[in-house]
Amino acid sequence: MIARIVSVTIIVCALLTTGQGRAVGQALSGKPSVRNVILLVSDDHRYDFLGFMAQSPSFLETPNLDRMAREGAHCVNAFVATSLCSPSRASILSGLYMYHHQVVDNQRPVPPGTVFFPQILQQAGFQTAFIGKWHMGHDDDSPQPGFDYWASFRGQGEYFDPILNINGNRRQIKGYNTDVLTDLAIDWLKRGRDPSKPFFLYVGFKAVHYPFTPAPRHQGRYHGKRIDYPETMANTEQNYRSQPKWVRERRFSIHGIDHMETGQFDKDPVPNFDELYWNYCETVFSLDEDIGRILDAVAAQGLDQNTVIIYMSDNGFALGEHGFYDKRDAFEVSIRVPLLVYAPGLIRPGTKIEAMVQNIDIAPTVLELCGVALPATKPFDGRSFLPLLLGQQVPWRDHILYEYYWEWNFPATPTMFAIRTDRYKYVYYHGVWDYDSFHDLQTDPHERYNLIDVPAYQELIQKLKQQLFDELESSGALMMPIRPPAGERLDQRKLE
Repeated sequence: MIARIVSVTIIVCALLTTGQGRAVGQALSGKPSVRNVILLVSDDHRYDFLGFMAQSPSFLETPNLDRMAREGAHCVNAFVATSLCSPSRASILSGLYMYHHQVVDNQRPVPPGTVFFPQILQQAGFQTAFIGKWHMGHDDDSPQPGFDYWASFRGQGEYFDPILNINGNRRQIKGYNTDVLTDLAIDWLKRGRDPSKPFFLYVGFKAVHYPFTPAPRHQGRYHGKRIDYPETMANTEQNYRSQPKWVRERRFSIHGIDHMETGQFDKDPVPNFDELYWNYCETVFSLDEDIGRILDAVAAQGLDQNTVIIYMSDNGFALGEHGFYDKRDAFEVSIRVPLLVYAPGLIRPGTKIEAMVQNIDIAPTVLELCGVALPATKPFDGRSFLPLLLGQQVPWRDHILYEYYWEWNFPATPTMFAIRTDRYKYVYYHGVWDYDSFHDLQTDPHERYNLIDVPAYQELIQKLKQQLFDELESSGALMMPIRPPAGERLDQRKLE
């Protein structure tokens, strides 16, 4: 693994120092490039909680995200490679699966020598800025390589009056976190950047992370609205007869830990599910409002015709499905995310991309958008989906891989590896005496029935399992990058 990181570093350095990269703004052969890219990354925003989607709550309003989809592209089947904040964000920035970038949980910092794509853009002449949630190295808010401007907070941050490290100096800024980050982003667009240079701006929102907290002006906006409860929420024999034991035991817990405090597996720790649900929707609405402010600021600066704006979430989130209030697992609501790309004049309005794309595809896509050539030996697990955005027919993947490593401080979800095709999903659970999972997403989109023991599927299950482990083994994934938290020795680690 160390050898892979070193090789990636050498490849990127060679690319940047030998003149193989293209000049800023110069398009790759036959493909358009853009001058600027803005990447907006939210937290825990489900793929289906978008106002324009049929599955969305009927009362939820997301007019600005709806606009991005209406006037740009909506990646209908977008997934993360790991449904957890830090590993997902590392995959977005590196283009690598978790077993390659080694940010395996929310406590570990980025391993030395890791190259994130903003470093490549910066060396190619782009001005770069990072604003918001970094969360790789839980308590580290210090400026990171690859960014000319830096404004971030420690860990998850606070919803109100956040303390931000701005270019090495900490100060508290009064206000609602999403508003504060949006204000900083707009100010940088107006006064902080060099207009003579192309730019890359990354805004990492805290919202809509638990505990779901909308802006005060939106508190109560949806309270009292009718909620359609998930089909798998009820604790019935039909829902849980075939599910693995860990699924039945994790139900009704926030992040899988509340049941350890109560000692009960069948008591819902959420005092009022309806209020939790309404607060989530109001937090999404607050987020959408600030995304609209960024869209308007880009237009006001005359940047809308040469700037691509990408919106996505770092993972999904269960709101009662299977009794869960969390992510981490390989169920659809956990691994699927919203992914919108807004680029007037470049992308045909109303474009829908049905192909399966992942967060590991963001890095190569942004580089290709910016006309910055990829290294000859591609140091990415993902690939650019720019051709799909442009409506081109190109060969594409027919499955995705998913991975999650057990965290000692969140023990309710086991280590798992999954392979998902356009119809089927096989999930292997490592280190537990339990059933694996197999679902037919066409006949059972809510993943209610685990078909792992059905005789008619045994040949297909074995084929997918073999394919999963063949790909994991060939890429080094079976050498799990498990290591103690920063600053600790394994023999000193305490679980309390």
